Amino acid sequence: MRRALLACTTLALLAPSAAFARGTFDPSIEFEQKTWIPIHLGPLDLSVTKAVVYLWLGAGCSILIGLLLMRGPTLSRRGTIGEQIYEVAQVQVAEQGLPTKAIGRWFPYVATLMIFIWCVNMLGFVPLPLTGETWHGVPTWGIYAATSSLAVTLALAVLTFVFTHFEGIRWNGPVRYFKSWIPAVPKVMLPLIVPLEILGQFMRLISLSVRLYANMLAGHMLILTFIGLGFVLTNVVVAVFGTAFATVFYLFEVVIVVSIQAFIFAALSAIYIGSAIEPEH
Repeated sequence: MRRALLACTTLALLAPSAAFARGTFDPSIEFEQKTWIPIHLGPLDLSVTKAVVYLWLGAGCSILIGLLLMRGPTLSRRGTIGEQIYEVAQVQVAEQGLPTKAIGRWFPYVATLMIFIWCVNMLGFVPLPLTGETWHGVPTWGIYAATSSLAVTLALAVLTFVFTHFEGIRWNGPVRYFKSWIPAVPKVMLPLIVPLEILGQFMRLISLSVRLYANMLAGHMLILTFIGLGFVLTNVVVAVFGTAFATVFYLFEVVIVVSIQAFIFAALSAIYIGSAIEPEH
């Protein structure tokens, strides 16, 4: 970490003064979704954007993790890492949230969620020439997380939301399942409690999607803002310290936030599905 801070500080000090010329700086531009390949099926817009490409890369990386780490000899280094990932998904995610009778069916889903979200989050901190911008004809490099788009996290949350209620109805029947939403309260309070319980079910969808989206967006915005301070304020000292702080936040996001957010999303998905299957618990 000290070497990374020293390297960033040195680069800032060696940068030409023209690089710190006063100008406008808007980090939100990095999150704009411009159409790269237009695809329209009637009113449905399936155009390829930067977020779509990052999702494709995340899916590819998830498949590679499965092929490289979980199909080799268990005594090898790769096999050991694969076993550790499997154990976290099995013990800490599936078994903590799902009833025993549903683990065989839903473990693949929650494990895939955890690995896929981790890959997409991690790719968001790897500089890639996918900014959509060029400099003298050469693509510029930058960082971007597809999970910093609410549309992406909401789509993932909708999957869990649909599977949750599908399993609740499948295991309990519609009457028993929806009746389980209503707590044991005096009948006079039901007109107030029932709408709140229904709203609570939809709040799960919102909280699940917004938690991941907000954390990834905030992390990238902080990094870009600290880097841009020197350019906006035209101060080399501010640029040095801004770059140093950006490096600290970058390492914090890569080492801690990326994995925690993937784990939380998968764990909550398992808990929601499990609570629908056995609402009495």
